Order: sequence, then structure tokens, then C-alpha cells
Amino acid sequence: MNPDLALHFSRVTEEAALAAYKWLGRGDKHTADAAAVETMRLLLNQAHMQGEIVIGEGEIDDAPMLYIGEKLGLGGEAIDIAVDPIDGTRMTAMGQSGAVAVLAAADKGGLLAAPDMYMEKLCAGPSGRGVIDLNLDIVSNVKNVATAAGKALQDMTLITLAKPRHQAQIDALHSLGVRVFAIPDGDVAASLLCCFDQSDVDMMYCMGGAPEGVISAAAMRALGGDMQARLVPRTQAKGESDETRRIEQQERLRCEAMGVQIDSVLDLQSLVSTDQVVFSMTGITKGELVDGVQRNGDLASTETLVVSGASGTVRQIRSRHHLERKAREVQALVR
Repeated sequence: MNPDLALHFSRVTEEAALAAYKWLGRGDKHTADAAAVETMRLLLNQAHMQGEIVIGEGEIDDAPMLYIGEKLGLGGEAIDIAVDPIDGTRMTAMGQSGAVAVLAAADKGGLLAAPDMYMEKLCAGPSGRGVIDLNLDIVSNVKNVATAAGKALQDMTLITLAKPRHQAQIDALHSLGVRVFAIPDGDVAASLLCCFDQSDVDMMYCMGGAPEGVISAAAMRALGGDMQARLVPRTQAKGESDETRRIEQQERLRCEAMGVQIDSVLDLQSLVSTDQVVFSMTGITKGELVDGVQRNGDLASTETLVVSGASGTVRQIRSRHHLERKAREVQALVR
């Protein structure tokens, strides 16, 4: 992948974060998401690539989402893209910490192509590489990673989403003395915490969105961690109802059409099959790995984490933006 694209992708998440920030704390997650989506689309279409969304937030009938199969760019090398314009739309709407704009990109064929549906995800840092197994229960996995890392169970920390569907796993781990950090949303940033020394987090487990799962997998591969995942039917994640059964039937048809299996465990190689991958994450609100947007009049600052899989390089980019000039630049691109 052309190294210049990594810098362009960092700009894409920066601009999406700035667009989302305008809706911070206003209680309207859909408008915030739409603003970030349209900004991402505009900037991705300025990249010298033949980009394609292989997993995203929706399909063509659900525009303005960046839909699966959407083609982007000015032409050039073929690139797969996985996007989540805002990981933490509710956190953005409520002004809570941990919301980010993220994307992952890889050489053509490098990212799993799958529908936008629920995915069960299990991540571990480098010390747990090769020992996680989603076919096992979460207690067995935590014990195996603890053994590999040479840690007592009481010193292990797992992060998950604070959802009713995870309560049984949380209770089981608490009974062993394992620390569990339960956050409202934002499992992409949560998964990365497994790979940074300044974090206490050893593992991440949750059942959340598939686009976020593929994006996390790109980062885990680049950072030397490990991940397994599987697509799960809607009824398993959200319970039985006429609506969930209807959506699940559609999901199964889409999986069949795309050649992926529900309930089949996918290892890291199946999720991201190349080291030629770039991950970019910009903070909308303050988090543990990146700061949020900070504004003072016409000036705003952003912090972006960019990870290159080819070199393993991790960059923290702090940028200052003149908002009036930026608005004129965007208007020129629209015209």
C-alpha cells in the first residue's frame, strides 16, 4: 500500500471527528453519525485509490451510510476499507468519553467482507497470542491467557460492553476475582487497550458490530495481538421477536451471498489476511488512547492514532485546525 495513503486516512478520521464534534452533547446520534459519514465519504473520494467498502454500516438503500460495495477514490491501487465513522454514537450524543472515528484499509482482498450484523469478538494482547479460542467459554480463555502471561487471575483485566447479553460472563469472571471493566460502547478502542503497556487491560470480549470487529482485527494484527470472532444471528444478540427473526433471515441470505458463515469461528488471518494494512483512529471525546477534539474559537485540535501493519509503526498525530479555512476547503471539494 502506498505510504501516502496512511496520511490521507488519518486526515479522513480527523475530519470525521471534527464533523461529529459539532453534534457533541446535543442528544442526536443519528445526525452526528450522518455528518461524520458524509465527511468521510468526501475525503475518501479525494484519495488516489480504487477503494471499496467491504464492511460498513449499511447497504445502498440505507444511504447516507457508507454502504457495503460502495466505490470510492480517484483511481489507483485497489484498497479494501472497513469503516465506522463514529464508534460511540450514543457517547457522542450524550457528551461521554471514549467516542472515536475509525477506519481500517488494506490491499484488495485483505479484509473480511461480511454483512453489517452482530459479531462475537475475543481479543488478547501479544502475551496471549495463539492461546485464545472462541470455541471455549470466557473463563477458560481468561485462564489460558493468564497462564501464558504468567499472571494470577486476580491480576487479569477484561474489558467488555455493559450489555445484558454479557452479564453471565461478567458474573463468572467476578466469581474468580478477575477485574471486568464494563463500558457503555466503543469496543474498537477497547480492543486496542490489550496491546498498550500503559493499559491494565489484558483481554476484550463482547458481542457487537461486525464492522467494528474487522477494524479491531486490523489493529490487532498490526500491533501483534490476537483476535478471534464469529458472526452471530440477530436473535442470539437481541433475543427472540418477530423483528429479530425477520432481520436474522435477511442476514443469513446476505451471508450466503457473500460466502461467509454464521457461527463459524474466524481466526485473525481470516479476518485480516495481510500485513499491508493501515488503522486510523481520531478521538471525538477524550479516551485512554487518544484525546478528544478541543476547540478554542476558530482553532481546534485533534489527536489521531495511526498504525501501519507493514512496519508495525504506531504514530500519535496531534493536529491543529483553522475551522473557517477548513470549511471553505470542504465547500470547494463539494463544488
